[in-house]
Amino acid sequence: MTLVPRRARSAARTRATARRRTALLGVTALVAGGLLATPQTATAANLLGNPGFETPGPGGAAMPHCWSRAGWGDNDVSYETVADARTGTAAVKVALARRVSGDRKAMLTENPTCAPRVQPGTQYDLGFWYKSTTPDAAVTLFRRDTTGGWQYWTDLRTLPVAPDYQQVEVRTPPIPPGTDQITWGVSVYGVGSVTTDDYAMHAVAVEPPDPTCTGASAAECRDGRWDVLPTENPVRSSHAVVLHNGKVLLIAGSGNSEGAFAAGTFTSAIYDPANGSYRIVPTPKDMFCGGHVQLRDGKVLVMGGNLAYPAADGSHGYKGYRDSYLFDPDAETYTKTTSSMNDGHWYPSATLMGNGDVLSFGGLREDSTGSVTADRWSAAENRWLPTNRVNQTWSYWGLYPAMVLLQDGRLFYSGSHVFGNGTPGTGASLYDYEANTVTDVPGLQRKDERDQSASVLLPPAQDQRVLTLGGGNIETNPDANRLTDVIDLKDPSPRYTAGPPIPQGTVDRGAGPVPQSGDEGKMYVSAVLLPDGKVLETGGALHNRADPVFSSSLFDPVTRTFDKVATDPEPRGYHSTSFLLPDGRVMSTGDNPGSNTWNHHVSVYTPPYLLKGPRPTITSLARTEWQYGSTQRITVDRPIVKAHLIRPSAVTHSSDPNQRFVDLPLTVNGNTIDLNVTSNPNIAPPGWYMLFATDAAGVPSVARWVRVDGPAALSPTTADPGGSHAHHGGAPTAAPEGAKAPAPHVHDFAGAPAAEPRAPLEERASQQVSPTLSGCDRHYGAAGVCVPTDYPPGVKATTAARCTWLARHDYGPLRVNGESDPQRLDPDGDGTACGKGDLRRGRR
Repeated sequence: MTLVPRRARSAARTRATARRRTALLGVTALVAGGLLATPQTATAANLLGNPGFETPGPGGAAMPHCWSRAGWGDNDVSYETVADARTGTAAVKVALARRVSGDRKAMLTENPTCAPRVQPGTQYDLGFWYKSTTPDAAVTLFRRDTTGGWQYWTDLRTLPVAPDYQQVEVRTPPIPPGTDQITWGVSVYGVGSVTTDDYAMHAVAVEPPDPTCTGASAAECRDGRWDVLPTENPVRSSHAVVLHNGKVLLIAGSGNSEGAFAAGTFTSAIYDPANGSYRIVPTPKDMFCGGHVQLRDGKVLVMGGNLAYPAADGSHGYKGYRDSYLFDPDAETYTKTTSSMNDGHWYPSATLMGNGDVLSFGGLREDSTGSVTADRWSAAENRWLPTNRVNQTWSYWGLYPAMVLLQDGRLFYSGSHVFGNGTPGTGASLYDYEANTVTDVPGLQRKDERDQSASVLLPPAQDQRVLTLGGGNIETNPDANRLTDVIDLKDPSPRYTAGPPIPQGTVDRGAGPVPQSGDEGKMYVSAVLLPDGKVLETGGALHNRADPVFSSSLFDPVTRTFDKVATDPEPRGYHSTSFLLPDGRVMSTGDNPGSNTWNHHVSVYTPPYLLKGPRPTITSLARTEWQYGSTQRITVDRPIVKAHLIRPSAVTHSSDPNQRFVDLPLTVNGNTIDLNVTSNPNIAPPGWYMLFATDAAGVPSVARWVRVDGPAALSPTTADPGGSHAHHGGAPTAAPEGAKAPAPHVHDFAGAPAAEPRAPLEERASQQVSPTLSGCDRHYGAAGVCVPTDYPPGVKATTAARCTWLARHDYGPLRVNGESDPQRLDPDGDGTACGKGDLRRGRR
């Protein structure tokens, strides 16, 4: 494979980051050496020293005392202390005359004296006055971790163009544990200037509501509860999509039933949580094991699916087709798209990009080989682009490869996939679509045992951290693992680090649940983002379509710890799904063990935050159509500390790479709250989101639906007078003549990976895959039945041991397909595996 040089932009980022750090360290050294004037003491009301720039730097330095130059990238910048002040005699002006990449900013100096001290868990209101000639400016916040040092934290607000001084106030999220100082300033990342003055910082006192318990017991209030609903799911759905009207699309297709496939009986259902009802939806093709993603308008793009089940004679395996369909949530109907994909895809990925396009990789082709063709749905043209208009690496990414969109438009392959081993190399990588390069990322534990693990972009999306949980290997069938790995993709050279093991529960190997022991974990695990910022992991099984694991726990991204909670009483292994409902509960469906039975029972989890007393309510919402970089006003019935967007689930096979939780920094005036929307569509790809508001006790509101989109998602030069040019009070103001919508604020993250990027492979049609790809021996039973190719540890390679295991797992009589009997399950040769004659003494 040909190696290509590191991207020029990566090298530029590295050099720029070094310059920024050198500049800040230089100022820090001057302060420490006593060469600067003694810092002004912050007033009791204002935690900042020299908030109005009135104390100059030593010896006519360009920056005022306690303020420093910072930034990165390829741009031409000037810093000035100007007399054009709002009050006093000084203000600071940062101007970009040319910009290719990066940003520049004036920041409070990162040293023990100038950067204000903070208390973990506390929030702070940050304020200043500014005027600007560019919409490409944002309030950027850094924090000092007591073990990791200074690091980027988040962007709090995008600033509209302001010809005259305007006041800005925005509230920080709660200070994370281990943080003792913060610094902040205005990042300028477009041509133009920003002048600022009169900074302020105040601690916010928010008293949490008195704790109450509304559950049946203290244990229920601590751990939540699961309820099995009285009405069963009428279809064998392995796909679930939460729609923007609050209903749920449950896609079955043939539902892993060869008989239904032969009859052309394909099904979907619409579940309505408001009344518990189901409506069967006519389904035009076998969407079983296809891909799906919600587009910017709320329609669901369903791509690929099952063209054929494996042949009993081994002549072919599963096949994927090229067709795709749009599901309209309003009409509740499918419509075939005007173009098809360039390759067949069974088990494809589906990642929504920041411009509304969809990238799809992997899966099986129409001839059962592995697809190496990337497909791209164009939002602008509303069709699949031809192959010659899509960048191709000709890489085989496997089945349902988890491809997570990053803040700069690159994709992160997390290592989570379905069936067998991961990709060659480290098992995780960065894919730069524009450069068309793949760069390995190290650290993923046991990368060939992450089959049907789950990966999720941790809350908030601005943190750019991914959690990967559990997994196994369908082909070799070891005990599933308890592994978790966390990667911080803000790091210049990111790598996975080991997280805490998944808490153990009980496992049913066919004789009733018993406690897990040793390193037993789970595959087929579900991971669901919750509105309190935690992740629910639930369900799973110990082996290939067998031995359900009963356990659920909450992962806290702030403390990086698990907390065991109530357990779903229903088995949830292969073909199960779990997803967040707009009322804050979690719904779980399905389970399809190797005998090809199906669990139609539906469970709903009520998390502990819904058992703490009254919920806050979003009493009004100024608008439901939101634009990037805008400020949006809501009112609430009582104080809140956080607001956030959660993208609704589109999940199958433990995979939902588009699931994300986006923080909305607050500007608070009593119960009137202004929400500051990211300017970066890669943080919140266009489409419908659930808006939650959360109080100091961690109790969320019922979600309100909003759609995030706007000119910035398609064109950074389109004016946005009704959204991004709203002033801090939330009401729209007229955009200045020639104004444009804000560009995305992209940061210098993951810019210097340790590995070299790989160029594309030579063009090829496909990749051969193992005939045991699904871990099922097709010599026995119907196509939907999965007799393991490799049995769990401890099952001897004898007729008696294997037949005993199959009987314990409810397989029943199995026909032998053809004349071959590789597992010796039919030693009497009557065509039925594990019959009475097969177990007679002498044949065991």
